[in-house]
Amino acid sequence: MARRALILIEDHAGSGLPYVRAARRLGLHPITLCADPTQYDYVAAESVQTIRVDTDNLDAMIHECSQLRTTYEIAGITGFSGLDETIYVAVAKLCRHFDLPGPSTASIEQCCDKFVQRQILAEAGVPMPAYRLATSARDVKSAAAELGLPVIVKPAVGTGSTGVRSCRSLDELAEHTTYLLGGKYIWRSSPRILVEEFAQGPVYTAHIMGNEIIGIVESEFGPPPHFVSRELTFPVLLADHEHKRIADVSLSCLQALGLGWGPTNIEFRWTTRGPVVIEVNPRLAGAPEPQLVQLACGVDLITEHVKLVVGNKWDLAKRRSHIAGARKLVADRDGILDRINGDDRAAAVPNVAEVRFHLEPKTPIIRKGDYRDCIGYVIAASPDHARTKATLQRAVDLIDWSITPFATPGEQEQFVASDFRADDERLVCKGRCSQ
Repeated sequence: MARRALILIEDHAGSGLPYVRAARRLGLHPITLCADPTQYDYVAAESVQTIRVDTDNLDAMIHECSQLRTTYEIAGITGFSGLDETIYVAVAKLCRHFDLPGPSTASIEQCCDKFVQRQILAEAGVPMPAYRLATSARDVKSAAAELGLPVIVKPAVGTGSTGVRSCRSLDELAEHTTYLLGGKYIWRSSPRILVEEFAQGPVYTAHIMGNEIIGIVESEFGPPPHFVSRELTFPVLLADHEHKRIADVSLSCLQALGLGWGPTNIEFRWTTRGPVVIEVNPRLAGAPEPQLVQLACGVDLITEHVKLVVGNKWDLAKRRSHIAGARKLVADRDGILDRINGDDRAAAVPNVAEVRFHLEPKTPIIRKGDYRDCIGYVIAASPDHARTKATLQRAVDLIDWSITPFATPGEQEQFVASDFRADDERLVCKGRCSQ
């Protein structure tokens, strides 16, 4: 009998390894198809079978999977987002081609385009910020005048808050528009920009599997104008009627967008008119949110997702009721990461579940105002909200790290240029652009 394989399209620094380990626990052989295997250190460390392929070329991936079927039984296919969500469209098409369990291609495609997503949700009466689509600097300025400052300006396609900024003045609006349209931001196709009303209030994310809401995470961001996540708490402490309102709106989103197979995460802002939808993502949220869910209620979202992908029945039964939290370490300046240590001390604090550093000392740091500014995180869990918060603070206080600013503007410009070229090469290699 042929060995059952789980195909992983591309990989992810935070979630890829848990998927590999979940597959192996379930008796599956994980195989990664990616454009550049050297991006993922754990692939070599874990001896993951890897095939180099252009993951923007559907026919090339169909060919590789067809070749694999001569040796393995392909039990399922899934993948990970990069700077945009297009990999999920490819996954849906591959699942359909090989008659495997998977999401609706049309549903994934309309979710990945935030303007199309907004239109569909608006027609369904889902509460959202007011929005306009812009394709030029003049359009952006006109949309901001209609909506009134401050506004959120972001690419219509993308993930991880890349290219997203709040603009509180005409000068900030002009500066960010120039960034998006002036050649510094890499577009995959013709630029399309969303200009949105700035919805103010706490940020919540509903984690959903199928049509079941597993729970709601609260996120805290760093200072404007960017949206860099600093702290996460799961589950958020909400009144019953508040939880019900978010649940009702979440289910309306699933129905309108034709979702309901597999994982979804929906981001909200709780405003003076209640919850408004910021975006619907047809996937699991990235690390460390799945870890928080597992620590808090005992549901391993990654393992249960793999079960669904290979056609098995999942188990979403909650086994405990704890409060889990994560504190992210975020770069506060550009420069060279001189040192980062104390992970052993932090990990030894009672109730700390994980301490992770993304970067090694002597790494140059160029802040981008998005998820890439995070250089590590600490996760803790306990039966009590206050204890979890205190544990996180104690652990973070034991971590020692410093960034030495670049010696000269020329040195910084050198790293900015090399970083931009690296991003451009990765996008060309993978065929991806912007989350």
